Amino acid sequence: MELLAGIVGALMILIVLFDAFETVILPRRITQQFRLARIFYRATWTPYAAIARRVRSVERRDNFLAFYGPLSLLLLVALWAVVLIFGFALLQWSLRAKLQSPDMVVDFFTYLYLSGTTFFTLGYGDVTPLTGWGRAAAVVEAGTGFAFLALVIGYLPALNSAFSSREVHVSLLDERAGSPPTALELIRRHYQGDELVGIDLVMHDWERWTAELLESHLSYPVLGYFRSQHDNQSWVAALTMILDASALVLVGMNDSSTRQAQLTFAMARHAAVDLTQVLGTKPLVPNPQRVTHEDLELIRATLKAVNIRLREGEEADNRLADLRKMYEPFVNALSHHLLMPLPPWIPPAGVPDSWQTSPWDEVVSGEHVGIVN
Repeated sequence: MELLAGIVGALMILIVLFDAFETVILPRRITQQFRLARIFYRATWTPYAAIARRVRSVERRDNFLAFYGPLSLLLLVALWAVVLIFGFALLQWSLRAKLQSPDMVVDFFTYLYLSGTTFFTLGYGDVTPLTGWGRAAAVVEAGTGFAFLALVIGYLPALNSAFSSREVHVSLLDERAGSPPTALELIRRHYQGDELVGIDLVMHDWERWTAELLESHLSYPVLGYFRSQHDNQSWVAALTMILDASALVLVGMNDSSTRQAQLTFAMARHAAVDLTQVLGTKPLVPNPQRVTHEDLELIRATLKAVNIRLREGEEADNRLADLRKMYEPFVNALSHHLLMPLPPWIPPAGVPDSWQTSPWDEVVSGEHVGIVN
């Protein structure tokens, strides 16, 4: 029994340390299914999301979901600590280490108390090991607890920095592409005179954003559950919107260059595929389709009204359909898993941008302040 307890305790310690190493330190995609962090998120996100789906108010549901990311991070750290304490307690108990204790009776809970005070380096000294192996195990646990605390302290600022960097670009979409952001508005708002002004620069910025998104969310998958400030914004919607816009440019409009759109589309599609895999979701084809033939005709008419000519004909329609097949199943899977709605292709009529509204329901017209909307 002691041997089995020792093996179980050692395995628990190794599993947690390796899981923390992969989650916090290792900056690459982890694909194995048996991971403590992955099991934890599957076990907690499923019921949490099920409760959220029952909340009818969009604003209340989004506020409820916003708690999950930070809360799950704290609970995961607590789970790691509890498993480590329990594992070291089993290890001490299996060694039958003699203890100096104010209570004459020494049982497993005494070893558990010793493990807890040692891990958190409390230094009470009321229960101490008297044998060499017991003291060695206590020293190793104290060092592990100290390193664990340092790891967590260093982890949180890095996570907050990555989140802030992501959300800066998401917030910029409000005035550039509407609320919620749509590819149609992004292109329409960058048209001046007879050409698309700055669209290549926008595509370049978003190519870099998707690369940073991929790197940060591969390193810290928990960031995927962190939500934006407004319920009509999200990193999934931003990623989808830039893919939609890149696809429209690749189909062809006003003889504009497609090279930067190709690079942005490739990087954004790469991010969508890898993040779907990291979050453990399978591609899911949208049903119903996000854009119909009638929607596409309306998009052409809207762009034509501002002298942007989107290529027409069966070949152009097939080209757009092929491009959409390359990314929509992946972003749709992310949307369903994270409960972050995908942006529409056509902006909803009469809905102001977030910057035009206030908590007092006052709407500032962009025309009045000289802003072209």
